[in-house]
Amino acid sequence: MRAANRDRGTELASRVRKAATFWTRLKGLRGRPGLADGEALWIVPSRGVHTRGMSFPIDVVFLDRGMRVLAVEESLAPGRISGIRWRARTVLELPAGRIRLSGTRIGDRIEIGNTGET
Repeated sequence: MRAANRDRGTELASRVRKAATFWTRLKGLRGRPGLADGEALWIVPSRGVHTRGMSFPIDVVFLDRGMRVLAVEESLAPGRISGIRWRARTVLELPAGRIRLSGTRIGDRIEIGNTGET
């Protein structure tokens, strides 16, 4: 899957992995050396994340039911906990710096899918 910012016309990730089961959400990105450029983890459902057990920072995009950006956290350092966003339904974890490169802002519409479906 891929993730794109529909409002900015930019790509967030070309290789999105979905974590939708208890075990895949629990594992998350722990044990990985990092996220390569173009990679992302889409956590469904989620209202907040942590980086315990990780050795690299990540950018975090909080999405509502309509796939609009509610909040972002840039370069969330290892061993930290994000804020909880009660209106969030899913979270997209990206390599640090990707939010800035894509120009993603609160209110933008994000599309995640194979052929444009969300």
